[in-house]
Amino acid sequence: MSQRILVVDDEQSIRTLVEYALRDAGFQVISVGRGDDALAALARDPIDLVVLDLMLPGVDGLEVCRRIRAGNSVPIIILSARGEELDKVLGLELGADDYVTKPFSPRELVSRVKANLRRARSEPDGEAPLRMGELEIDPVARTVRKSGQEVALTYSEFEILLKLARSPRRVFTREELMNHLWKGSFYGDLRSVDVHVRHLRQKVEADPSQPLLIRTVRGVGYAFGREEGA
Repeated sequence: MSQRILVVDDEQSIRTLVEYALRDAGFQVISVGRGDDALAALARDPIDLVVLDLMLPGVDGLEVCRRIRAGNSVPIIILSARGEELDKVLGLELGADDYVTKPFSPRELVSRVKANLRRARSEPDGEAPLRMGELEIDPVARTVRKSGQEVALTYSEFEILLKLARSPRRVFTREELMNHLWKGSFYGDLRSVDVHVRHLRQKVEADPSQPLLIRTVRGVGYAFGREEGA
């Protein structure tokens, strides 16, 4: 059975273009023009991925993204003419997985959809949970616990944390982390990894007064684990 994509955009011409490109690539498409209709469709139908505009009547795209992430891990690609960095950052912080700015290439959008679906389908190896202090990461259950309490992470946040934690103290560049997320097919703004890491720190750092578990290595990237002697 082909995968089902929900397209949410208030412009009929954009919806028609995206629908055609996705159907031509073999996907089933549900298309709506309002934010409230998008939430209703998600509650009613099994959806594999959401392509979401930001400027929507009823409920705007950022609020739709927030509500989806409150109880659903479905991949979200934001599609919007609003190319300001603030909108991109807000979308990522609310749990979006990708961001495509109008005008866009239908071929590029289809490639992004496929890449996100591949990430969502990837199965973790049967490895034991990783522990550092009060933090526990379970690669099989895809859960993170801090002091015994589960921490809600987006797909991208979990993958970055797991990548860092599997190689403690190794420094990963931003490009390495994003290529890991995208299975080697990443192209875009590397600064998006900074957004994911900032959000991760807010969720998993046990005590702001203590040395960070996720360290910034100036001019290079990020590493997991405290520095020797810290």
